[in-house]
Amino acid sequence: MKQSLQLKLSQHLTLTPQLQQSIRLLQLSTTELNQELEKFLLENPLLEREDSFTDRPTTPPGTDSASGTAEQERTPSSEEQPQDATADESSAREEEWFSEAGGNARTRDEGEDSEYPQAAATSPTLREHLLAQSSLLMLAARDCQLVNFLIESLDENGYLTQPLEELCAMLPEELAVEQEELDIALKHLQHLDPTGVGARHPAECLELQLVALPDRTQGRGTALAIVHQHLPLLATRDFSRLKRLVGCDDDALRIAQRLIQSLNPWPGASFTHLEARYIIPDVTVRKIKNVWTASLNSEAIPKLRVNRLYADILQNQRGASGGQLSQQLQEARWLVKNIQQRFDTILRVSQAIVDRQRHFFEHGEVAMRPLVLREIASTLGLHESTISRVTTQKFMLTPRGIFELKYFFGSHVATETGGACSATAIRALIKQLVAAEDSKKPLSDSKIAQVLGQQGIVVARRTIAKYRETLHISPVNLRKSL
Repeated sequence: MKQSLQLKLSQHLTLTPQLQQSIRLLQLSTTELNQELEKFLLENPLLEREDSFTDRPTTPPGTDSASGTAEQERTPSSEEQPQDATADESSAREEEWFSEAGGNARTRDEGEDSEYPQAAATSPTLREHLLAQSSLLMLAARDCQLVNFLIESLDENGYLTQPLEELCAMLPEELAVEQEELDIALKHLQHLDPTGVGARHPAECLELQLVALPDRTQGRGTALAIVHQHLPLLATRDFSRLKRLVGCDDDALRIAQRLIQSLNPWPGASFTHLEARYIIPDVTVRKIKNVWTASLNSEAIPKLRVNRLYADILQNQRGASGGQLSQQLQEARWLVKNIQQRFDTILRVSQAIVDRQRHFFEHGEVAMRPLVLREIASTLGLHESTISRVTTQKFMLTPRGIFELKYFFGSHVATETGGACSATAIRALIKQLVAAEDSKKPLSDSKIAQVLGQQGIVVARRTIAKYRETLHISPVNLRKSL
């Protein structure tokens, strides 16, 4: 085969490192952005935060050279310094002794903050709470160990999900533990606080709490009968059958229902530690001179700059070898520019959203208009993927609350007049209709669709059911009350 050379022209899209970084920063949330910037600050010495230090003037503001001279004249002479130094050392030793002894009365009297960080008080877990109680029980060592074994087997809600037979089989054979012993240990566990702990199912949990109530509690007997045998009927709100089986009237059933609803089906949930998720809004919306205006949240914008000292050194030594520092200088400049471009894009997109959803800010969810990414993209001359990145995990602070930017986008439903209604507005209307309905005769999905049809909004029954489920609204049979 004969070898030959051929010339071929082709076009392909290449993303520069700067563009790749810009796209990556755009899709990060504020929290993720701060974490990413911390890595850049550690790796690049030419990048720094503007608020990391404060520049102090050599001469205090409002003073001149004459005052500076007078200050120098008031400085103690060299002959007076040994005596003053001795006094300073004595005062320093005395202050150090008080600090070590924990008796710095002056600091405490003045109410100054301690230099030691104060740790947040930690509440005990469910396991620790129960073990502390079991140690106070007047039981034999073997019985106390079995109670502790059952405590270790509880889930986070305080339920014993494993059968006693399985738990008994898990114990070593040399202990020769009988299931009757575990039954007795379970009874001891179920008498601990919180009431209802150690139950094997919700009915038993509620029954333990009802048994612990005084006998004179109104509706206690009827509630015990319902919980013991007919709890599924109460869950499905089959009141007619429930009254017939229990043998009570509407008033007695209503009292028993309220008593059961006052109980706690998850006794261990109060000991579960939930971490709070804090949201830093990227944009703030205010009404200025009857115009809704979006502005960036200054607290969310990281204040970065290139280290001027290093930059000047590199600028003066262009010919010298400093390839790595020069590259880091370029990366620092790229980062500062891309951060600014990121927030400029967020502001442009946010203002475009505010302009189209101004009725929402005036009247609420019912006034939300249909909006798609393509509409904002064509208005701003950006790609839909860019709008999608901007609106993901970016939040807007408004007088009506904090919303993710994606919240303002949604599908539409046709109206009889040929227009369109936002799905968010339809969900708000469903919520209003359900909130105003008669609890004895709640609205069905078909009835809600009929009411919306009378307002000119054509919605199918299955669409109403889908929107109702997203709002966590129960079906019509579960919303019925006595």
